[in-house]
Formats: sequence, C-alpha cells, structure tokens
Amino acid sequence: MRENSQLMAEIPQSSEELVEALNGLQDITFELPDPEDEQITDLDFEQAVDVAWKVCDRYDLQTDIWRGRILRIIRDREKKGGEGRGSGFLNWLKEREIGKSQAYSLIELANSADTLIGEGLLDLDSINNFSKRAFVETAKSAPEIQQMVADAAKKGDRITRREVKQLADEWTAMSSDLLPSEVREKAATGAMPPRYLAPLVKEMEKLPDIHQTAIKKEIADSPDVDTVKQMTSDARNLAKYLDAAAKVQALNESALDMEMALEEALRLECVNVVADLVKQAALLETTAAKVYTTWKRVGSLAERLFVDTGASTPNLRLLLGCLDKISGNTIEVDLSEIGDRVIRLQILSEGKE
Repeated sequence: MRENSQLMAEIPQSSEELVEALNGLQDITFELPDPEDEQITDLDFEQAVDVAWKVCDRYDLQTDIWRGRILRIIRDREKKGGEGRGSGFLNWLKEREIGKSQAYSLIELANSADTLIGEGLLDLDSINNFSKRAFVETAKSAPEIQQMVADAAKKGDRITRREVKQLADEWTAMSSDLLPSEVREKAATGAMPPRYLAPLVKEMEKLPDIHQTAIKKEIADSPDVDTVKQMTSDARNLAKYLDAAAKVQALNESALDMEMALEEALRLECVNVVADLVKQAALLETTAAKVYTTWKRVGSLAERLFVDTGASTPNLRLLLGCLDKISGNTIEVDLSEIGDRVIRLQILSEGKE
C-alpha cells in the first residue's frame, strides 16, 4: 500500500497495523495479489483482499475504484479456479452485504479508472475532482471529450455528469459534419447554445443521407434556435417513422412507396401523426402475434387438464368451463373497467402456401 508521501511495503496484516495505516492516509495504492498466481493459498488470498477492502471503507472515489479492483480480482480468480459457477464470488458479496449490481458498478468504475489513468489522461490528484457517475461517463466518451474533461479536472474544476454532458455537447456542436458551418461557428462563439445542437445531431445520425441533407439545408437557411428545435423534432419523428415502418408487415407486403408517403406527410406537416400511426401499427401486429401464441398455450393446457380430470374433480371442471370463453375459437373479454362493453376476437389461423 502506498501514500503520496510514503511507500509501505505491503498491505496491513493485522487490525493494529490497519489502524496505524489509516492515520493520515490520503491517497492509497495496494499491491493486490495476482488472481492467477497458483502459489497463493486461498487463505492468504482472502486475507489480503479482505484487509484491503476494510481500508477502502474510509475513502471516497479512490476508495470505490480500489473496491472495484478488489472485486474484479476476486471475480477473476473465481472464473479461473472456482467450481461453483461464480457462487464463491456471490458468497463473498453476500457475507459483506454487497449487492451484485453494486459490485459490478464498482468494477465498471475500476475499469474506467484503469482506462483513463493508463492512457495518461488523469493523475491521482485529479480523480478526487470527479463524482463516480461522471468518472464512468467520461470513460465511455469519445477521446476528444475525455481530454477536455481531464483538462478541466487538472485545473481543479469539480466534474459531475452535468459538466461531462456540457463538454460533450460543446464538442459535438463544434465538430459534427451533420451541422452546417454557420451553426458550428455560432456554437464556437457562444451565439448558439450547444445543448440544443447535441440532441439534433443524435437524431440526425439515425437518418439516411437524403434526410440528413434536407435537414442540414433547412438549418443553414435559418440558423437559429427555433429552427434547430423544429428540425430536432422532425428528425426524431422521421427516425421513428422509418424504424417502425420497417417492422410493419402490412406495409412491407404491399406496393406502397414509403418515401413518397413520407414526402406527402412532410408537405402536410403531419409527420408526427404518421410516425405515431406506423408505430402503433407495429405494436398492434406484435400484440396480435403474442395473443395468438398465448391463446394456443391456454388451449393446449386446458385440453391437457380436461384429459387428466373427471367427475371426481368438479371444481377443476368448473374452472375449465369458465375459461371456455377465452380458450375457444372466439375470445370474449369484458372491458367494463374501461367502458361498458364486451369485445369478441375470432381466431382464424391459416397456413401459407
């Protein structure tokens, strides 16, 4: 274990050494055991990581980074030599009242630290300027964003997810080729808030080139916030329309020209309505397929139960009788909870030639 100003040879091996090590400790580094070292006994391995874990109880972000590293080597050792398919790792968590999701969150944090520190972007002094979520978010970001965040942290700025998002928005606004040069220049001078441009780029990335070009032209003609907001909404509706349309069998099996239909919707400014219609159509087809498979299952189970029962089981027979109205070829459902009516669905199953 190592401090900023003092290097200690090994992890404390007793409670007394542990208390002494904690006094005045600020930045910590452990020499953790190698999970693949077969010369280390299970007892020595467990003792080393257990003491290291207790030291971590006293620290903030660096603590959780080391906790993640500790959990990672315990998990990796279990993967290599464990016989219980991970049960040893889970038992270790259970004994310390650590949830599985919490454990893997800490491992993710450790992986993020190893990435950022290993690449030389951050030093130990900068880490404490981060919130845990901001740290993980930074590790997932593009290299350019990581560098911007790291520079801010080295200056002593407090880094939260909000700051990471803000820097990511700024980078997107000034670098994306999907935005016209007029808008990127405004973003660089602060005349166009980047927070409006990042969602637009995100939605445009989902679209084919032809639609990206059309939206880009609209923004170039009117490079203002209102146009950006409107184009973001249009791009979102276009993406929903194209995604849902590809899933609707009723549309794919016809000679309908989806692009022409889209152009007409754009001309009438009703893309949002058409997108929602197509989305609901896809949902309806999926629901119909699920209803059919569930109905088949109910019928199969009802038939099986009918064969296994008789006069000696009048209540089971009554149960089957009650379910006749949904297990037969016509499904009858009372919708009194949402309206005074009954619906009947008739199942007509035909095979394709």
